[in-house]
Amino acid sequence: MAKKNKITDAIIVALLGILAVFYVYPVFMIFINSLKDERSITTNTVFKLPTAETFVGIENYVKTLIAQGFFKSLCYSLLITVTSVAVILVCCSMCAWYITRVNTKFAKGLYYLFVFSMVVPFQMIMFTLSSTADSLGLNKPWNIFIIYLGFGAGLAVFMFAGFMKSIPVEIEEASMIDGCNPLQTFFLIVFPILKPTMISVGILEAMWVWNDYLLPTLVLDIKKYKTIPMLIQYFRGSYGKVEMGPMMASIMLTIIPIIIVYLCGQKYIIKGVAAGAVKG
Repeated sequence: MAKKNKITDAIIVALLGILAVFYVYPVFMIFINSLKDERSITTNTVFKLPTAETFVGIENYVKTLIAQGFFKSLCYSLLITVTSVAVILVCCSMCAWYITRVNTKFAKGLYYLFVFSMVVPFQMIMFTLSSTADSLGLNKPWNIFIIYLGFGAGLAVFMFAGFMKSIPVEIEEASMIDGCNPLQTFFLIVFPILKPTMISVGILEAMWVWNDYLLPTLVLDIKKYKTIPMLIQYFRGSYGKVEMGPMMASIMLTIIPIIIVYLCGQKYIIKGVAAGAVKG
């Protein structure tokens, strides 16, 4: 029996390893092409490793950093990601706490609305959203987080509510007996307990917001504000030509920060997702 289990585990590991190669391969191809000259990227040598003739080192990365306001776009992406994730974590955790602790039909209906929002395609509402954002003035990098809060609330509330149900109510009752008001109870007692789910939701939402292209393109003024994904889409060289080498380098510089964030918090993701899905 033990030998059979080892064989099964080996097969699963091998299959997952093959699957991992398929996921990593596109990133590897972008990396090696970011080290090549322009000619080799646009010819049939795109899938080959750099040679002495095609290798240009960090030249493409230097071009990326000094061209087209890369640091400006980086600041916009950081601002949007940090503000959106912070607001989502605070507001959605408080909402989930209310839903799980107030046993009313309104709270249950509110929870199901959040869950339902997860299955609504963005394409159904994107034009109405763009018009509404313009009329309300939500078309700036420093206030677009309100829109992201609406779209990210479904998953966040679902995960937080599932974890909240595993927290004993007696802990909160004891804090209230000691004189804590509801806000103090949440931020001093409940909020620290939410750490695994908080990190999981934060990483998932950060990956979504950081890599999002469609929503900022619809809402923001492209001529004034460009996030990193928008900059890559409209990447042009000094003569208006698309330069594939610097574009590949900019893609690598874009995915490195979010990969680092994911690797630092990956151990919390499974814990948080499992904790948020045990009870519904």
